[in-house]
Amino acid sequence: MAVYSLLPYPPQRGNPVYSLTILIVTGAITLLVGGAIGLLLGRRLSADGQRLRDTERKLDQMTQDKRAYENEVVEHFTQTARLLNTLTDSYRNVHNHLAAGAETLCQDKGPVSLERLQGGAEDDAEIPAHLAQIQPPLDYAPKTSPGEKGMLNEEFGIERQPKPAQDR
Repeated sequence: MAVYSLLPYPPQRGNPVYSLTILIVTGAITLLVGGAIGLLLGRRLSADGQRLRDTERKLDQMTQDKRAYENEVVEHFTQTARLLNTLTDSYRNVHNHLAAGAETLCQDKGPVSLERLQGGAEDDAEIPAHLAQIQPPLDYAPKTSPGEKGMLNEEFGIERQPKPAQDR
């Protein structure tokens, strides 16, 4: 039976002989693997790596806190909307109750008609027209005479003293 080998020469028993190519390739692979392991361990154990992991943890914590805060805000506004809807319904019920009570209990004039609101009918209890002069308030003080400087004038309130004549 014939045994074939990939080695250029038959192996000897006792002292194995390796080719130089196999030794160089094995050494290069071992060097690369060892360098990669050393690099990973160096990053893992270095102060910069620890600082990076701490920063990543802080970032994750802040992200979780932000999400929790956003959820609280959404929950708050949802609850506020529910409460406002309940308040609106309660207000509507109170208004309807008062309107029904006014309709059944008040016998003289009853509810205010649309004509009265638009000024079509005169009411004896209204304020006379000469007493109810409605105009918006002034945002400045009116002048008392035409020659007076108004408050919005740039020189209002500034008293200038005459300059003394200079000797030449």
